Amino acid sequence: MTIARLIEGRSQELVSCDAGMSVREAVALLAERRIGALPVFRGSEIAGIFSERDVVYQLAAHGPAMLDKTVGEVMTAPAITVDPGTEVMDALALMTRRRIRHLPVVQGGAVRGFASIGDLVKYRIDRIESEAEAMRSYIQSA
Repeated sequence: MTIARLIEGRSQELVSCDAGMSVREAVALLAERRIGALPVFRGSEIAGIFSERDVVYQLAAHGPAMLDKTVGEVMTAPAITVDPGTEVMDALALMTRRRIRHLPVVQGGAVRGFASIGDLVKYRIDRIESEAEAMRSYIQSA
């Protein structure tokens, strides 16, 4: 299964922010949408990822004053991306190896979606459960 299949059928709205947005505003957006990360754009180009982890690191380093910085100053950059044809297991391996939890899906320079570790783990669990059920059915019918 590819990342394209995993994200197909989702709402076309991609919640994101601009690199010039204040961290305070971006944190409010994360809280309002109950999400853990945002792709960050500079114009039409993806510039990085802003996540809860960035907030924690910056709070530890700079205290509450970090809320007045721009997202571009504190985001994780450059963004590690995948293309829609990437296999789910390859994306999962990339996330594990790079210790990241979110991947922008980029095709032809444009962001087509956003995949989280939760999306990939859910797919994997569903697949394992399906295989286990098929095995149980096979054993019972033999």
